[in-house]
Amino acid sequence: MKRLRLVQLPVPPPAALAATGNVPLAAGCLAVSARVHGLEASIEVVDPTLTDSLGDTLLADAVARDEPDFLGLSLYLWNAERSLHLAREVRRRSPRTRVLIGGPEVGPDNPFVLQQSGFDIAVTGEAEDTFAQLLKSLLDGRDPAGLPGVAVRRPLGLSAFGAQTGASFALHEYPSPYLEGMVQVDPDRSTYIETVRGCRSHCTFCFYPRSSSVLRVLDVERSAALVAGLRDRGAREVVFLDPTFNHRPEFEPLLDALARENPGNALAFFAEVRAEGLTPAQARKLKRAGFDRLEIGLQSVNRETLRRVRRGGSPEKVAEAARMLHGEGIELLVDLIVGLPGDTPEDVLRGMDFLDRHGLAAEAQVFPLSLLPGTAMRATALEDGVEFDPAPPYRVRRTATFSEEQIRETVLQAEDRLRRRLDEWPRPHLVDGGIDGFSPQAGAPGPAHAAIWFEGVDLFARRGEILRALDARLAVDPFATLDVVLAPRGLFPLDLLELVRARLDAATPSYLSRALKHRGEDLMRRVTVLLRGDFPEDWIDAVRERAQVFREQTAVQALAVADRLGAELPGARIVAPAGDLQELARRADADAVVFADRALETSWQRRVLGFGDAR
Repeated sequence: MKRLRLVQLPVPPPAALAATGNVPLAAGCLAVSARVHGLEASIEVVDPTLTDSLGDTLLADAVARDEPDFLGLSLYLWNAERSLHLAREVRRRSPRTRVLIGGPEVGPDNPFVLQQSGFDIAVTGEAEDTFAQLLKSLLDGRDPAGLPGVAVRRPLGLSAFGAQTGASFALHEYPSPYLEGMVQVDPDRSTYIETVRGCRSHCTFCFYPRSSSVLRVLDVERSAALVAGLRDRGAREVVFLDPTFNHRPEFEPLLDALARENPGNALAFFAEVRAEGLTPAQARKLKRAGFDRLEIGLQSVNRETLRRVRRGGSPEKVAEAARMLHGEGIELLVDLIVGLPGDTPEDVLRGMDFLDRHGLAAEAQVFPLSLLPGTAMRATALEDGVEFDPAPPYRVRRTATFSEEQIRETVLQAEDRLRRRLDEWPRPHLVDGGIDGFSPQAGAPGPAHAAIWFEGVDLFARRGEILRALDARLAVDPFATLDVVLAPRGLFPLDLLELVRARLDAATPSYLSRALKHRGEDLMRRVTVLLRGDFPEDWIDAVRERAQVFREQTAVQALAVADRLGAELPGARIVAPAGDLQELARRADADAVVFADRALETSWQRRVLGFGDAR
């Protein structure tokens, strides 16, 4: 029997001990498709505990184990590059394995993916029906070229995708991969479900309209039964992936059914809604059903911009809906985009004022526009005067009304207005047990997030060793998140930091290394200086301009200067935890406190930083 292995790589988490939330739902759906169509194949969905924890080399070893006939990869903007690297590494270990790719990143308008090597067959669009046809063709030994939505690699390049129409299958034709045992319900991870596919909105920046403007709906009875089945399997949070949850047919009957299946609100629900059409009665029903948090899009306060991007709606409606939902005790995430065509920096700042005026500033998500593959906005970028990065996350560089510098400055001004950082902070991994950079094992295959330590009296004199160790790590696990920890026992010239940073910047780029490029930061490869003992203040200040700096100290010492940690003073690495950690959490910037002890660091991430599934 032919063997197919399906893999979905995670969103890199905000800290080494935070779980990714990775759920291979797409892979599970494909496995269900094969079962529904009676295809004779052994299909394995690789467990997220492996994909989330292993570095590139160890993961390739695991996936290539026993040389599967086929490898299927789900590509998203956060994992496309690493997935294709994994494909090439698996092919190197198992040359006969044929690699199939699919997902939102795969389509005729994304040359970034299609021009890369490592895969044999690409599939675009909703894949349940297409995948069944493709797999049957492969199992029968036939050429799949020409199948709807399928492109095949030839000696001279990739064939064109076969012509396809919008997906039309009923959602109930394919049972949930959770209920079919293809994906395990994990109480420590969100559980994802779809009760609707297709979207009647036509926002030009959104991927959904590419699939279909015709709604295909899982009816109320089946939706409620699905939720009940997930509840009985131990789910705790259920995320509805439905676009515009409150615009689905039979919305209120569904809320009533969810309330019946969720007595006492043992399950927490999350979904995205639109302000238009939301009523006070629906807000009450949402709360009664178990929705304690919702996402709602503001996007812009410029009505002309909303019309231009085919979003429509009005800011006032968002404010009205927010008041209703807040009145029921529902928390919100409110989206505001920087760089929409037609918007100016002043529009975004007016948006910040709007959020503040309506009590939404603390719940705002403000982020630069990304021109995703398959969106109408990408197709018209040239005529709209929009320039964007061709590589993930496809961030807008400039528009007719935003320069590159203005995009960056607008994000920083938004942070000033909100009095908080909008982007994830690259939290260094400083627990005991990191890799000794001067050890012969410094270049051994490692985890998905590693810390390599260099400790010594004269680190600058050993800069050659440091750079060689970094080269070895970057070669063996090029897509791993890497913390470089310099722990000097004496002063070193600042040139050392420049050398290390330059070596890291020359490494393989990826989504993660570009994610904070607009603010001059690298979320993937970070440099931290750890101080033990006394160092001149002016030298520390100079180092802090170039890298994160933490000082080893006790919890009692950190508490004495808690208000100044990370601002006037370096952050604190707690090595003797005896002390009032609760008071430290209350007074200090939580990102400015890390722990040498793994259990305490995990607890801090979970309890203080809110990384609910820190491991």
